[in-house]
Amino acid sequence: MAGNSFGTIFKLTSFGESHGEAIGGVIDGCPAGLKIDFSFIQNELNRRKPGQSKITTTRNESDSVEFLSGIFDETTTGTPIAFIVKNNDSKSADYEKLKDVYRPGHADYTFDKKFGIRDYRGGGRSSARETISRVVAGAIAKLLLKQENVLIYAFVKQVGKIATTLNYNTIDVSAIENSMVRCPDTIVAEQMIKYINELKLSGNTVGGIIQCAILNTPTGLGEPVFDKLNATLAHAMFSINAVKGFEVGEGFNSINKLGSELNDAFVNESNSIKTLSNNSGGIQGGISNGMPIYFNVAFKPISSILQKQNTLNILGEKIEIKISGRHDPCVLPRAVPIVESMAALVIADYFLLSKLNKL
Repeated sequence: MAGNSFGTIFKLTSFGESHGEAIGGVIDGCPAGLKIDFSFIQNELNRRKPGQSKITTTRNESDSVEFLSGIFDETTTGTPIAFIVKNNDSKSADYEKLKDVYRPGHADYTFDKKFGIRDYRGGGRSSARETISRVVAGAIAKLLLKQENVLIYAFVKQVGKIATTLNYNTIDVSAIENSMVRCPDTIVAEQMIKYINELKLSGNTVGGIIQCAILNTPTGLGEPVFDKLNATLAHAMFSINAVKGFEVGEGFNSINKLGSELNDAFVNESNSIKTLSNNSGGIQGGISNGMPIYFNVAFKPISSILQKQNTLNILGEKIEIKISGRHDPCVLPRAVPIVESMAALVIADYFLLSKLNKL
């Protein structure tokens, strides 16, 4: 299986399955001398882990990370950083009856056809539990970017048809973690929670939108043509389980505006060039322009619904199934740190590339 690595200089290779011994990764290219805040990394994992609230899966995992190499005296050495997070609460028996079944919306059929074998226990490699490695690597990328005053945060903007009108530049960032749904709009957040709980009781699921912002990004990150910054961000976000849509800046709403309305006018403020508006989302020509980068990521409802469904087995026979087990009725609250982590990996990689190009 190819495609388990992401990045050019700051590169993550992940490994492990949902019901295997552990999830882990190797980070290559992290500069030496970076002070590692272990409590920060663990807190990032805690934001992603299951069982954190009444609207998430009840799987009970500590998700404690163990570093195996690349860090000495709480400082990176410049060598590969290897880490693992052990699986402690996998219940593989929940999936035994599904080993010969193609679950609707899942990767069962495509894995079978591509590899001729699949780990049916929780989806194996296609499980969202793989994203643990991204959060660990993303936390280290955040520590690297913090030295450059780069700030990354994301929040739940919409669940189903329930949406906040707040945007990245109007929210109280400190309010994001005060909400179990990670929406800083208190009134809308309660509506979201109520709706998710109703769906959980009925055995159904719902998707939505996460908005992410990257502040204080240096001008000049990204390469024209195939390695545009927005293209790599899209690649990063689409690699996350259940993601079906991505837009930078005004995105699809751009079609509702004329060129005269959409163009971002340049101004000189205290000998610093900025734009009056930010419809381009901080990226022009695939290169960061110094303005805040912001984008939306659309997540579909997860496919593991606790209702009867019609499908086929591996023999092509029609059957009826009802999936059991522990699943999120809405992945968005736990996906917020994953979106932030993938954004951090992209920006850290491009930042190191820009330093290399200046040598």
